Amino acid sequence: MSDRRTGSTPVADPTSAEFSPDLVRRLIAPLARTIGPRLLGGGQRMRASQFAELPPAPGQVVLLGDSITEYGLWQEWFSGQPVLNRGISGETSADLLRRLDSALHEPAGVFLLIGTNDLSAGISLAEIVRNVRALIDEIERRAPGTPVFVQSVMPRTARFHDDIRLLNHAYLALVEAAPAHVQYLDLWPALADEQGLLRSAFTEDGLHLGGAGYAAWVDVLRPYVTKMLNGS
Repeated sequence: MSDRRTGSTPVADPTSAEFSPDLVRRLIAPLARTIGPRLLGGGQRMRASQFAELPPAPGQVVLLGDSITEYGLWQEWFSGQPVLNRGISGETSADLLRRLDSALHEPAGVFLLIGTNDLSAGISLAEIVRNVRALIDEIERRAPGTPVFVQSVMPRTARFHDDIRLLNHAYLALVEAAPAHVQYLDLWPALADEQGLLRSAFTEDGLHLGGAGYAAWVDVLRPYVTKMLNGS
């Protein structure tokens, strides 16, 4: 993974490293863990219940993730192509792991983007890594040999920069130990500015994407989606 924008130096074993959140994040994390589920839980359950009623057709490219995935107008960005949005706002890696059964049925491929809410909630790197490793394993169990792209957690504000960088190194290490059809997809060159933050033209809140941000993301995804659907 290129680190020209982040200026990072990989640690020897990134999957066993620890985050170093600042005081503000340490204070906010308990609130995120307690108040967040109360505010978002009903909406999450209702969206998940729709997924349960609408099992995916085979042969689709599935996008798994949180609000950043959910808010994408994927059926318009990829008009006429079998691309399925299975994002749910506010979810962590553990939440996503619990609902794979309603997301996958003989998919053509899977794009996975998860972890930024884990950081907000103060979940340890070791736990996130365990969950994402389990996600990779469970996708393989349900759909052996399916192409899976573990996308880098997108840049945010400066407060999250170093820990996102560390998490992405851990994801890369996971993928390197996975089967060849599991790949790492680095989104930072398309989305990060020279300071390693989410480009201001792409966001209004330093986290979620506007139209220009989604357009830049789609430009990264499109050749892989085309390849998956062409079976090459």
